[in-house]
Amino acid sequence: MILLLQTNDLILLGYVQSLLADAGIEPILLDENISAVEGSIGVFPRRVMVRDRDLVNARRVLLEAGLGDELASIDDA
Repeated sequence: MILLLQTNDLILLGYVQSLLADAGIEPILLDENISAVEGSIGVFPRRVMVRDRDLVNARRVLLEAGLGDELASIDDA
């Protein structure tokens, strides 16, 4: 799995998951349950991961949606 993006924005997370699912790419959300530990204050970003083979297409989908600034750098992936 490779990091696609990370954010505290729950609306953005839902949008990204929807875009990827519509493109046939299965997003994997990590750190989703950390909110139970943090008290739901949104301090810890959630990570959206994709399979290695889906990275290029997933980045393309998000770039086409105007979300290029949200993408993790290639070095972080």
